[in-house]
Amino acid sequence: MALPERLARPLRYMLTGGTAALVDLGGFGLLLALSLPLALAGTVSFLAALGVNYYLSSRYVFHVAPSLRRLPLFALGAGLGLCINMGVTLILAGLGTAPLLAKTVGIGVAFVFNYSINLLVVYRR
Repeated sequence: MALPERLARPLRYMLTGGTAALVDLGGFGLLLALSLPLALAGTVSFLAALGVNYYLSSRYVFHVAPSLRRLPLFALGAGLGLCINMGVTLILAGLGTAPLLAKTVGIGVAFVFNYSINLLVVYRR
């Protein structure tokens, strides 16, 4: 029995977001190991995850071809999500939380924002 689209879409977004989060966290850990500063490592890993997330969100979540028309809106929403993500990461790390845990929490907070922007603005039908 198939799930209704209003339930299936957020689940698919969680899978694509999870994939992008793995790219983000993996890249973040690698860049920290290469001694990049925290904010730079977080930003670079986030941008790599952005490309993965845009492609998978377009194809798998919203069933449309990636396009140059949607990309700027997606990137703007992702940029705002990055601000949320890194704000939470830097605050928590500044309070003594381990950087990878701080980043994980930042990703989770930004996830809710990003899904909402994509559903309501970028991929609105």
